Parts: sequence; structure tokens; C-alpha cells
Amino acid sequence: MVLAGLVVLLAGVAVLSLVVGAKSIAPGEVWRVLLHRDGSDDAFVIWDRRVPRTLLGVAAGAALGLAGALMQALSRNPLADPGLLGVNSGAAAAVVTTGTLLPSAGGVVNIMFAFAGAGLATTVVYALGRGGARRATPVRLVLAGMATSAVLVSFTAALTLLDDDSANSLRFWLVGSLAAAKADEVALVTPFIVVAAVAGVALSARLNALALGDEAGRALGVHPGRVRAVTLVVVTILCGAATAAIGPITFVGLMVPHAVRLLTGPDLRWLLPFSMLLAPVVLLASDVLGRVVARPGELEAGVVTAFVGAPLFIMLVRRRKMADL
Repeated sequence: MVLAGLVVLLAGVAVLSLVVGAKSIAPGEVWRVLLHRDGSDDAFVIWDRRVPRTLLGVAAGAALGLAGALMQALSRNPLADPGLLGVNSGAAAAVVTTGTLLPSAGGVVNIMFAFAGAGLATTVVYALGRGGARRATPVRLVLAGMATSAVLVSFTAALTLLDDDSANSLRFWLVGSLAAAKADEVALVTPFIVVAAVAGVALSARLNALALGDEAGRALGVHPGRVRAVTLVVVTILCGAATAAIGPITFVGLMVPHAVRLLTGPDLRWLLPFSMLLAPVVLLASDVLGRVVARPGELEAGVVTAFVGAPLFIMLVRRRKMADL
């Protein structure tokens, strides 16, 4: 019943994303244009702007929600998030570097560089988080992620300041936005997200076993090192594709898994697919809200999610003792 409810909720938010915008179009007209593309201005707005925007919101939201749930399960850290641990910042820095040095590079090049940046940031954060210890503790991971994110954000800002053209073209993308979504971008990133999502959900039983501890996991036939390596690859692909398409959206991967746990409990066999459904709802709802509150302009989705996510992050920290981290 909950799964069906989330599917209906996602469908409803997707319909709102098609109907609500700077240009007022009646719901009946939206339906008519969707069925019969007639070349009118309304058809252009719906098919060339709102449909790609909605589809990209669904794909990127699912990727961020799943990546956040996987990161929290992998690190056993309730505060883990691709944004807080520097993964999104690494992908963003790589994309900005590509745009500055290779302005004529295509979307495939941007995605490949986003994957490389996300993977490098993940490697650096875990190396710093270990700090010579046998395993990376949650507090070390968060601190290493925040430090790495700060360095990468500064690097990204320096690049955009040195290149006015790059700054203008990437200004909204750096905040995190669905406004510039195009059909070819949706077609480009969706296969990566789908493959990584299938692999991520398939890891749920193995990650459940590792939640009992490495020794218990081995007794159940799970190889901890291999599972962690595959999970990191999956998270890198999910974050790289989502960030290359819509920019570094923060807090979605942090908020959604916690909300889903209230419905499903800690079982990753339910937590992962439910997070993939609820995260697009949050992202699309933030996007729609941004269009409404700032008419005739709009507030970027990344700004809205930050406004909602930052207080939640503070609440999570205050509810947990530092010894528990």
C-alpha cells in the first residue's frame, strides 16, 4: 500500500511539474498538447521544456535518493550524503573544469569527467576518513567530506571567476537546477542511472548482511571488500550522472532515506526502492515550489532543497550524541 501510495504521489507531482510554470497553461490544454503535438507555443513549452524537465527530475532524483541510502548503509553513518561527503562536489568540479578548458565538449565528455571527479572525491574522502586506522569512522568521514567539499567548492569558484563565459553558462547549474533540461540530456544520463540503480538495488541483501558486522557478513557468505567496492562504483555512477545533468543538489540524499525508514524500517530491500520513489517527489516538488514562489522568475531547486535540508541536518545532529557518531 505504501509503495502504491508513493507511485501515485510521484505521478501527481509529475503532473504538477507539467502544468505549473511561468507560462499559465490550463490542465486540459496540457493534456491535449501531450496527445497531439501541434507546433503551437504551448506545445513547445510542454514538449521542449516541461517534459524533459520532469523526466530529468525523476531520473536525477531517483539517483540521488538511492545514492544517499547506499552511502548511509555503506558507512553506517546516518549523516552520510553524497553532498556532505564530497561526491557531488567532485563531480561538479570536474564538469566545471571541462567546461572551462574544453568549452566545445559534448555531453558525453561532461558525464565521463563527472564520473571521474565523483570517483576521485570518494577515494580522497575515504582515504582521509581512515586516517591510518583500520576503518573509517563516521565522524572522520563527515569531517573529511566537509573538508574535501570546501576545497572543491573553492576550486570551482576560482575557475568560474577566472572565466566570465564559464561563470555565466554555469551559474544556475552550480546552484542545482532543472530549468535547462533538454531531451538529449535525459537520453544521455538515463541509461547510466538505470544500470547503476539495478545494481544498487541488487546489493540490498548483501548490505543487510554487512549491517550485522563484517564477521557476520562473511559467515553469511558475503565478501565485505567486494561489496563495498561495488557499492562505491554504483554511488559514483549515480552521483556523476545526476550532477552532470542538474548540478550539485544537496540534502536530497540525506533527507529521503530518513523519511523512508519511518515507513519501512532499516531493511534495505525496501529502503532502497522506496528511496528511489520518494527522492524524485522531493526534487520535483522543490522545483515546482521554486516556480511558484518567485513568479514570473523562479527559485532554483537546489536552493529550495537546501532551505529544507539544512534544518533537518541540524535536527539530526542534535538528536544524536556525539559518542553515537
